[in-house]
Amino acid sequence: MRRKKEAVFAFESNDDGLPKVVRDYRARYRAISQVLDENPKILDLVHKDLQKLSEGDSNGREGDYTSENILRALVVQHLEGLAYREAVIRIGGEPFLQDFLRMRKRVVMDFTFLSRCFCVIKPTTWKRVNEVLGWHGVAEEAVSTSVIRTDTTVVETNIHYPTDASLLWDTWRVASRLLKRAREISQASCPHRFHDRKIRRLYLYVTRYLPSKSKRRQRKVKLAFRTLIERTGWMVAICRDFCGVAVSPGNSALAALGLELKAYLAAMEKVVAVARRAQLEGETVPASDRTFSIFEQHTELIKRGRREKPVEFGHKVLLCQTAEKFITDYQVYEKQQADCELIESVIQRHEKLFATKPEVLAADKGFCPAEEKFNQLAEQVDSLAIPRRMQDFVDKMLARWQAFRAGIEGTISGLKRAFRLVRCFFKGFKSFQRAVGLGVFCHNLIVMANRAPG
Repeated sequence: MRRKKEAVFAFESNDDGLPKVVRDYRARYRAISQVLDENPKILDLVHKDLQKLSEGDSNGREGDYTSENILRALVVQHLEGLAYREAVIRIGGEPFLQDFLRMRKRVVMDFTFLSRCFCVIKPTTWKRVNEVLGWHGVAEEAVSTSVIRTDTTVVETNIHYPTDASLLWDTWRVASRLLKRAREISQASCPHRFHDRKIRRLYLYVTRYLPSKSKRRQRKVKLAFRTLIERTGWMVAICRDFCGVAVSPGNSALAALGLELKAYLAAMEKVVAVARRAQLEGETVPASDRTFSIFEQHTELIKRGRREKPVEFGHKVLLCQTAEKFITDYQVYEKQQADCELIESVIQRHEKLFATKPEVLAADKGFCPAEEKFNQLAEQVDSLAIPRRMQDFVDKMLARWQAFRAGIEGTISGLKRAFRLVRCFFKGFKSFQRAVGLGVFCHNLIVMANRAPG
């Protein structure tokens, strides 16, 4: 059983004689602590998920750390922009942060335990936590939801730039590694030999000389590509046969390897099929038929018309923000949608959250729907500040709201720089959602902590 919290005297440290930057640093954490104390429902929601991590034993032993300790440790880790290991080291060496966590001078938790705690909290819990914080801001009159602005951005997944050659090499090396481990357990399970160095030389040759304009070199590259595809296809066929045999009961170690390999198998087969279509048959394969990583198979290719980065690999994220820079709503899309299709859902979710529709909704030109839909949505809000054509910017009121809309660009930049949302280093789409939710929550905590007194 894990306790929710315990009575602890917080912040016993004295700030006298410390530099101003240190006093400001500590004042921010004290303000954040006050916001968390004012919203006990946040801890209730997180505690409900964390209880599943420690059910206790037959003797009724309690968990070493309360849910409050864990939640505040995750907040510190995200605010400081550190990996789990570095965050635990920082907390262990700083008594003030231990006071913030309300640790009562106990030994700091292990970084692997903190990582497991993060994975236990559901993505929907982080959404509800942000909603609770938003309702608190409205009740305290620190947040006004009558005027909002919205925009989308892309949070990238942790993958290398995907090419057919690199994905084929990823497929080969992962399959080879797992099958060799299986052969160590049982020689009969995998009697094949794998020439990793030959395949790696093929991959490097293709990568190095594919841009060459020499026809002679291109013929050699195409031959090397054909060999790479055929050999990788042979490897995938072996993996398919192995998965069919290994999952049968009898040897738990082989079964575990079979299940691990089976998780990659569909993506591996797609990589080989797409490479064959694109490189040997000369077909232009659409992005919907491709996989961009065998490790992060949920990754999407997104084009937003950015000159410095025309193609991004990750997921589209929608943000809605008030004039006080509080993010009232966010959505992480597993399958991207066009911006022009999102405005109606923004209005509906806002009404569901705050029991009223926004008076002003500002967005850029990409959010403008068809004329009939635009007129329909314009009747639901007092001012739908979305330009439909360049001439609309002549209107002074629309130009004013577009200047207001531009403020969300700074928030997006801050989320990516300060809250590690430029790239998600967690594995799987659910953890991707968790990372975005925690980043938005920490941003909103700072907004609430910086609010004017009274």
